[in-house]
Amino acid sequence: MKAPRALGPAAAAALVFCAGIGMAHAGSAAEARPETMAMLKHAIGIHTVQGEHQVPVLAAYLADKLKAAGFPAGDVEIIPVGETAALVARYRGTGEGRPILLSGHMDVVAAKRADWTRDPFTLIEENGYLYGRGTADMKTAVVVLVETLIRLKREGFKPRHDLILLLSGDEETTMASTRELAKRYHDAEFLLNADAGGGTLNPDTGKPALYQIQAAEKTYADFRIGLTSAGGHSSEPNNDNAIYRLARIIDRVAGYQFPPLSNEITLASLRALGAHTPGPLGAAMTRFAARPDDAAAAATISADPAYVGQIRTTCVATMLNGGHALNALPQSASVNINCRIFPGTPVDSVRDTLVKVINDQSATVTVLPPPPVESPASPLRQDVIAAVTAAVHARFPGVEVVPGMSAGASDSMYFRNAGVPSYGIDAAFTKPDDTFAHGLNEKLPASEVEAGLEFWHRVLVQLAK
Repeated sequence: MKAPRALGPAAAAALVFCAGIGMAHAGSAAEARPETMAMLKHAIGIHTVQGEHQVPVLAAYLADKLKAAGFPAGDVEIIPVGETAALVARYRGTGEGRPILLSGHMDVVAAKRADWTRDPFTLIEENGYLYGRGTADMKTAVVVLVETLIRLKREGFKPRHDLILLLSGDEETTMASTRELAKRYHDAEFLLNADAGGGTLNPDTGKPALYQIQAAEKTYADFRIGLTSAGGHSSEPNNDNAIYRLARIIDRVAGYQFPPLSNEITLASLRALGAHTPGPLGAAMTRFAARPDDAAAAATISADPAYVGQIRTTCVATMLNGGHALNALPQSASVNINCRIFPGTPVDSVRDTLVKVINDQSATVTVLPPPPVESPASPLRQDVIAAVTAAVHARFPGVEVVPGMSAGASDSMYFRNAGVPSYGIDAAFTKPDDTFAHGLNEKLPASEVEAGLEFWHRVLVQLAK
């Protein structure tokens, strides 16, 4: 998962990696980091999409790289989980502190070649960007984490804490491998997740605006609202039409807005965003950060799709199903309601609210599997904030570093649920909505490879020493 960056819209030749790295134009990522780019090229080329059974292939490739760099075979493990797998690599320290977990995922969202301008599974460097499925979400970060551990091994770094790399294999789908990892590795000091947080560039100037440490994320839950009726011949319509009744229910859900909520993380985030967002929206952010009971400010923020999820639980219809024949009255109809639930809000209370809103005792409201995972916000650890701030300022002095909350879900939620404080610290700085993660022609600024390697090295040395 890569959620859109928090700062929204308000606020010469191509290098194609095919059989080999090839010739790079001056200043290219391949020229600067040939070993890293060769690994990334190989990783992008593996179709780690659900159902293609290729995640274990990537896991084996990365495991071989780690072992070749000196990691004992007993410290590198591939955990099969159905058709996918997780990869675990332990960088052993002196044992003076509990382990620090490093999180990422190897799977990617499906991509059709016919829809893309370029082959999604061939890494291409063009006009300062790296194109390919997984460049932004999140094979680049996975390769950077692996390369950083290899660099530390070469340097002979002896941390106080073990560093344990945990790469899941189905974060984009069922998260079964994530649940297995959280079950095995929950006795830890904290977790650093390369799949969340990160820096935002001003969309107009390209200059760094701010950096967010993801310290909270919303709970993901799907509710199915279902109706049944006797049906009958379509030539004899009646008032007991399941589709019509469901349409009225959907209108009620669409018209309902959950009340505004806040915590120290979202208020700090909105305070910083307000300073970088022009016009009424920025002013509303500033007012809400000062007074969360400001209804007018909440209304202005909620009117923007990019920000409504920062101050409210949101529920939206995403899928419909109804009827059984073209010439028959429907015997059943249902709608899926996808909810992103504010931290600290029980899932059952959201279900109870939906039951009241739809106001139809004949309707069933069912929580769909897998069971939602409540993910409490993580405490704002000063050692993590200081290390990340130092790494950010080494590249962009003075850029504000603030906590943030993701409206989407990541692997961190299972670790937070297990009591492990978790922090999203993606190294990349990007413009809002510029990477097209999960979408067509996914890309990442090529500069973020080198920057990511330096960022993660600085952070890990400071936190684990």
